[in-house]
Amino acid sequence: MIKKILLDTNFLLIPAQFNIDIFSEIDKLMLVKYKLFTLDKVIGELKSIQKDKKQKLKNRNAAKLALQLLKAKKVDIIKTKENKPVDDIIAGLKGYIIATQDIGLKRRLKAKIITLRSKKRLIMS
Repeated sequence: MIKKILLDTNFLLIPAQFNIDIFSEIDKLMLVKYKLFTLDKVIGELKSIQKDKKQKLKNRNAAKLALQLLKAKKVDIIKTKENKPVDDIIAGLKGYIIATQDIGLKRRLKAKIITLRSKKRLIMS
């Protein structure tokens, strides 16, 4: 069975912030076939970070890189209809492993979580 992994906004900023290839790290973690997903609202958040002049340049560049990686890695985008915050939508999803750095969201999730440990490697809990 193919596992589904959902990538959250802050998780997608890791490559630029910590110089970690999240895709090869996920490969090391997952011993079964998997497919990567993100939400259309996550794409929206990344685009607004990229355009927001109040954001630090490194954050805007991190968002730009994240968008490029999503395209290059052909990550599937889930269209959302709900007009709810991204974290609420993610918390309501069933059957996904959630890749996030968001502490508040991690506490709400009952699913497996992939997160960054010691700014060096990914772990699953």
